[in-house]
Amino acid sequence: MVPTESYYPDRAYLFAFLLSARLFIKPHDLLAQVRALGDQQQGLGESGSLPGASNGPQQMRFVEKMVQLLAEWTEQFPYDFRDERMMEHVRKITQQCCSINPTLRANVSLLLHNLHPRLTALEEYEKSLENQTNTASSDEHISCPDISDICPHPDKLAQQLTHVELERLSFIGPEEFVQAFAKENPALETSFKDLKKTRNLEQYVQWFNRLSYFVATQVCKYQKKKQRVKMVEFWIETGRECFNIGNFNSLMAIIAGLNMSPISRLKKTWNKIQSGKFAILEHQMDPSSNFSSYRSTLKAAMWRSAGATDQRQRIVIPFFSLLVKDLYFLNQGCSSKLPNGHINFEKFWQLAKQVTEFMAWKQVTCPFEKDSKVISVLQHSPVLNENALARASFECEPPDNNQEKERCKTLKAEGGSNS
Repeated sequence: MVPTESYYPDRAYLFAFLLSARLFIKPHDLLAQVRALGDQQQGLGESGSLPGASNGPQQMRFVEKMVQLLAEWTEQFPYDFRDERMMEHVRKITQQCCSINPTLRANVSLLLHNLHPRLTALEEYEKSLENQTNTASSDEHISCPDISDICPHPDKLAQQLTHVELERLSFIGPEEFVQAFAKENPALETSFKDLKKTRNLEQYVQWFNRLSYFVATQVCKYQKKKQRVKMVEFWIETGRECFNIGNFNSLMAIIAGLNMSPISRLKKTWNKIQSGKFAILEHQMDPSSNFSSYRSTLKAAMWRSAGATDQRQRIVIPFFSLLVKDLYFLNQGCSSKLPNGHINFEKFWQLAKQVTEFMAWKQVTCPFEKDSKVISVLQHSPVLNENALARASFECEPPDNNQEKERCKTLKAEGGSNS
């Protein structure tokens, strides 16, 4: 990946290399080696000049390509440059390049100008996540607004969920998929324990869980069966609208919420609901045959997106947990070297291809009008935890078998001991 005066790596190759190489070497060490090899090839000293000679066309072309390499690196993997060690290398390399070719100063300024707001936005986003409420485990009924009162139309709610999904997706760096798995393997030299670099990925997974619990909380908060039926039907319709948009992550979270034990056990409630509508959604996300039905639907959505001029047709929000699972197995192949000790670059290409698809999905601008009040409720209102949901469920419909009776008894005992 080291450029010369006559060679520059292909953009797709560079992305694949920068993505996967971090399984074996930290980014700041890689950049240091690129710099050292470049200097060695060109015979450059610390000052950036050929010893005893003026800089010729060869060096001028080389430093242009080095600045181009930095520009593409900062564009494709901006979060690498939160590391001060990376920025120190950037300063030294750009100073050297500009001393050889002063006309590159404008390119360097543009590079840094584009990088700064992305890192600032990331910092502000991460601060906002820290202030968000996740779950409330109170035994009392929590004050949670009825989402169907605030946003009575399922299609509009699906649009607001899409806003949340796309915003959270936009902050996930491609390298987080590799680093999440690198951290799990203590045998790898790059354990990344020195820098927390998978926060946005982890927060996105937590958002899925929160939405599932939010759906369940919205159903269980009502003592009257008629209101619960209305709420379940509202979420089924919202899920259908998410499917039509291409927001498969919210759809799966809604299905997961409605399938949680405190909701699925409400037989009197479900008896009043047209089961066919929910069954259609469940079929689309059926886990059998490695989610074959969903994968076929995803391919169709990708095909639609690729040829679309309307932003609404471009939206593809994958079922994220399955994407992470797929990438995990590709990572396993990348981290295993070939018998001759070489890296398995074919696996690098496969991993990069899937992550490149993800990068295209997350860069889509949400075309729907934003409702900040609805989004605030979705992200900030308290939700019941597992035990609190179970208690609320038994208040909605009493236990009707021995197992449920034992569970209810245990929950009451725990509630009494905590009071």
